[in-house]
Amino acid sequence: MRSRQLSYLILVTAVTAYASVAEARTVIQNKGSDTLVNVAQAWAEEYRKVDPDVAVAVSGGGSGTGIAAMINGTVDIANASRKMKDKEIKLANERGQSPVEHIVGYDALAVFIHQDNPLNEVTIEQLAEVYGEDGKFENWADLGIEVPGCKDQTMVLVSRQNNSGTYAYFRQAVLGKARDYKLGTRDMHGSKDVVDLVEKTPCAIGYSGLAYATDHIKMPCVSKADGESCVIPTVATASDGSYPIARPLLMYTNGEPQGAIKAYMDWILSDVGQCIIQQKGYAPIRSVTCN
Repeated sequence: MRSRQLSYLILVTAVTAYASVAEARTVIQNKGSDTLVNVAQAWAEEYRKVDPDVAVAVSGGGSGTGIAAMINGTVDIANASRKMKDKEIKLANERGQSPVEHIVGYDALAVFIHQDNPLNEVTIEQLAEVYGEDGKFENWADLGIEVPGCKDQTMVLVSRQNNSGTYAYFRQAVLGKARDYKLGTRDMHGSKDVVDLVEKTPCAIGYSGLAYATDHIKMPCVSKADGESCVIPTVATASDGSYPIARPLLMYTNGEPQGAIKAYMDWILSDVGQCIIQQKGYAPIRSVTCN
């Protein structure tokens, strides 16, 4: 009988101790940009070794999803590959939130084409005519090329869903604020889906973050206009701003971060955190030396 009582006592003590540890653990909710989701997960996993008492729960869904969660006060950190709009900040303020922007890295928004596509360079103006409403480029012949395996040479336009920061930034940087996308684009949920479709479709052209590029697709260099330097998307050209469609990668907190959130953000911006974003194919906010 005493043995059973002792075993029961040990079990209750163990469960109580586990519950105490679980209660003491801080959970940081981090949601948003699909462009940032892979590096955000890498940061979260590595941070466990830095502070085991802090767990970072990461989910994607797009910049719009993260920003909406910030507005509603249901997330600690919102990831975004575009800036919050004035109306979003106003709405957040009305709901008692005070979003503060943090630049955590830079990205080259690359143009993806099938690896057999002979196109080597493209201008911003040409991309606007490919993707923009009433754009005059419908076929690859309009760019002076013929794509092997593309039977009628009609371009298949691959884009992102409209809650994506990548979608919004491409529209702003390439189409201009007053111009919308053509009807008939294939809007993908995530960046990986864009790359997968382009890889399998000779007629396709798509765009997304450089970190999602694979050896099975091709990325032409991009120039601002005819006669200007054509720049290949790389970590270096994103960092120095020479690539025409480079953008900052952002995290938003509710007010200036405090406590565990501040410690986590400081670590992300440290050399260790910046080396992780560089390893994932993005440009760090400053030059860092990584192992």
